[in-house]
Amino acid sequence: MSDPMLMSMADIVRARAHDDGPALKSDGRTFTYREWVQCCADRAALWEALRDPQRPPHIGVLLDNVAEFTMWLGAAALCGATVVGINPTRRGEQLAHDVRHTECQVLVTEAAWLHLFDDLDTGVAASHLLDTDHPSYAALVSRHAGAAVPTEPVAPSTQYLLLFTSGTSGTPKAVICTQGRLAGVCHAMVGVVSLTAADVTYISMPLFHSNALFTGWAPSVLAGACVALRRKFSASEFIDDVRRHGATYFNYVGKPLAYVVATPPRPDDLDNPLVRGFGNEANDADLAAFAERFGCRLIDGYGQTETGASIVRVPNMPAGSLGMAAPSVMVLNPDTGAECPRARFDEGGRLLNAEEAIGEIVNTAQSSFEGYWNNPEAEAERIRNGAYWTGDLAYRDDAGFFYFAGRTADWIRVDGENFAAAPVERVLARFPGVVLPAVYGVPDPVVGDRAMAALQLNDGVEFDPTAFAEFLAAQSDLGPKWVPTFVRIARQLPLTQTNKVLKRELVTQRWNCADPVWVRDAGVYRPFGAADAEALVAAFGAHGRSAVIDR
Repeated sequence: MSDPMLMSMADIVRARAHDDGPALKSDGRTFTYREWVQCCADRAALWEALRDPQRPPHIGVLLDNVAEFTMWLGAAALCGATVVGINPTRRGEQLAHDVRHTECQVLVTEAAWLHLFDDLDTGVAASHLLDTDHPSYAALVSRHAGAAVPTEPVAPSTQYLLLFTSGTSGTPKAVICTQGRLAGVCHAMVGVVSLTAADVTYISMPLFHSNALFTGWAPSVLAGACVALRRKFSASEFIDDVRRHGATYFNYVGKPLAYVVATPPRPDDLDNPLVRGFGNEANDADLAAFAERFGCRLIDGYGQTETGASIVRVPNMPAGSLGMAAPSVMVLNPDTGAECPRARFDEGGRLLNAEEAIGEIVNTAQSSFEGYWNNPEAEAERIRNGAYWTGDLAYRDDAGFFYFAGRTADWIRVDGENFAAAPVERVLARFPGVVLPAVYGVPDPVVGDRAMAALQLNDGVEFDPTAFAEFLAAQSDLGPKWVPTFVRIARQLPLTQTNKVLKRELVTQRWNCADPVWVRDAGVYRPFGAADAEALVAAFGAHGRSAVIDR
């Protein structure tokens, strides 16, 4: 193919126009690439008939992982339009704001999600709200059946995607991705995972998010690999899907991988076609367990939708590490801009100098970040003094390995000591029966915070407070002030559609939740009841801090 630095996604889609190999498996139907590109061309023609050339060429898409989603991605590529990935977990005015903020002219959805737009002012005309399950949609598309595949060159600099960040601790932002940036990511990914036309890529991560697009769908189109879609992720059906589709490659994020590992083992787990997987945010234990159980090589890395900085795993790296990065990627003190001192550990592996060693991951060289749609304040937060500030916390050891420490909102201050959530979560993940841990700060009645942990346990596992307390006491890498005061036992943690824990929701709920909560008292954990809650509220009042729990 042409020089990848000069390619657009339009070039990559057009290159498949005469390919009769399998392109897509979705809802029981298989499309060849030739058929799929024609479907994309038909929708490109429909878009041209609907669009207002005086407004931004933005197409909002709120769909499960279905064929139509990929066809609109292909259509936008061919005609230089922009797909806006709409998150179906957003509701009410938040959802309406996402659509209005990104100035969508057309909104493509399906019957299952149509009700979300009832009585909402999205700025999209009723005639441009397209329900792919309604007969009127098929009639619209059929008017353009057999449309010529657009041949007008599309510049790599053309805006192609607006992808909302997960918004786990703040308001989601719409990340700009041009056709050229995604084309470059495609070429890199095809090389990293050795993807070919003989592969089948299984995608169950949502297509409105960068993980599925950057590491699954787009590289597969470049390589000519077949994409097998699942509407929504299911841990229990993961390996059955893989076998049914003959999937050799899949993309993931860490939380769903943990869910798959937590499913009951089967004697035939190794009998599957998977060869490799690529993703991010998985912990060492889950990576090792998955690889051993399913005989599949996993490549895990650190990255963001913004693609402002990357950290890659390397052979023989320390447990818990993210890996190594280019010299331009550093850990800086956000207040001073100076590089943070390297981490110091005691003989048990506990981080001794968290306050000085933990800082923000920063790329001091030119990054590929292309900005946020109509959000100069957020852009200014990311690009400061010519460097890209990720908003993620980390520390580094003497050898230069990075260790994730959470998001910038994940700092907790207990008894005058600042620490980050991620190192504590790594410890809690080792407690038997824990599928997912989330650690966050809740207000202390006197000053600062107390650490609170929400634990999602395996099905059938009951929380043993005595065993938990004994486990914590035996962990040499757990700082004494890191020990959670409150423990919430959740059968399901609140997650974004991309399976990231919604910590802002946990922080808001604190101990006021339907899940069982335990409180640490004299070194042991006991149930936290209504009388405890009343006493705690009174304590906040006695110290003049009622306002911090009334927010």
